[in-house]
Amino acid sequence: MKAIIQRVAKASVTVGEEQISSIGRGICVLLGISVEDTQKDMEYMVRKILNLRLFEDENGKHWCKSVMDKQYEILLVSQFTLQCVLKGNKPDFHLAMGAEQSETFYNGLLQHIRKAYKPELVKDGKFGAYMQVHIQNDGPVTIELESPTGPSDPKQKNYNAPSSFAVGCKAG
Repeated sequence: MKAIIQRVAKASVTVGEEQISSIGRGICVLLGISVEDTQKDMEYMVRKILNLRLFEDENGKHWCKSVMDKQYEILLVSQFTLQCVLKGNKPDFHLAMGAEQSETFYNGLLQHIRKAYKPELVKDGKFGAYMQVHIQNDGPVTIELESPTGPSDPKQKNYNAPSSFAVGCKAG
């Protein structure tokens, strides 16, 4: 499973001419589900999404508080294109979980987040719809997150090597 998490001042989802979800300050999570994802991946992602420290504390110290600590909102949007593998310049989505199975998986993850947090603060897009996602990135802050199992396509290189940038950060 892959997620792009953006700290936002506000975000919304529109389908056609109708705005179906909107949030104020918080995080927008674009989520791509892989054919290999399991319940373990779901639990990992929920824990990371809810506990990722992207916000300042009451003294202005950065990277100290999570969306839950601050009681901010979450907008979750399914995005199968995150499971893309490029074949030359053409995107290939064979690593993305099929629509019916991934909708069930996505709804399970959404419910897991709502159960672990405050359901009224967790919004989502419309699964499978052509959506316009409006994001006012705050910072900008954008984090890429991948569950530990991740896709095992031999054509994919492993870019999950530890980064020296993470020095001083504690894993959750």
